[in-house]
Amino acid sequence: MSSRSSSRLSALLTEIRACRACESHLPLGPRPVLQVGRAARVLVVGQAPGSRVHATGIPWNDRSGERLREWMGVEPALFYDERRIALLPMAYCYPGRGASGDLPPRRECAALWLDRVLAELPHIELTLLIGTYAQQHFLRSDRRATLTETVAAWRDYGPARLPLPHPSPRNQGWFKHHPWFERELVPVLRERVARALGNAG
Repeated sequence: MSSRSSSRLSALLTEIRACRACESHLPLGPRPVLQVGRAARVLVVGQAPGSRVHATGIPWNDRSGERLREWMGVEPALFYDERRIALLPMAYCYPGRGASGDLPPRRECAALWLDRVLAELPHIELTLLIGTYAQQHFLRSDRRATLTETVAAWRDYGPARLPLPHPSPRNQGWFKHHPWFERELVPVLRERVARALGNAG
């Protein structure tokens, strides 16, 4: 990686972490949380940080992250290596609680930053689209009517993209009623992650 590319990404991350665009809407205040490095081969696109992630500043530092790493077949040291894996939520700050869980990711983040960040990730071979919001943005008209239908149609999105449900413990009922996910898709996910990471360097 050239020093020019490195300094450009560093400047962008400094700009993002100083962002206050949504400050008046964030109950705990702004604390953008993301992990990106230009050499990353796997991109994980989630929703927005939860309260624990907000408190620690570490992406996927919760039970959802534990399940996600299990699905991917990677240990924390590899998961948190920005040279291998980029962790990019649709919104970078904790949005607060709603009636049935965390509020949706605020739209300002994607409008302000997403394309600029993606432009700094030229080596991505596999993108994991976790949850409805990531799938809406990246799959657009190719997305099915529901998350379940989209995930079930994973073969239609090619080897470079995989739609996934959110690994939250709140989705335990979904996992129970759709055993094909862990039986059929998780082994493919692990194989594709291993292949992409094996191509690094």
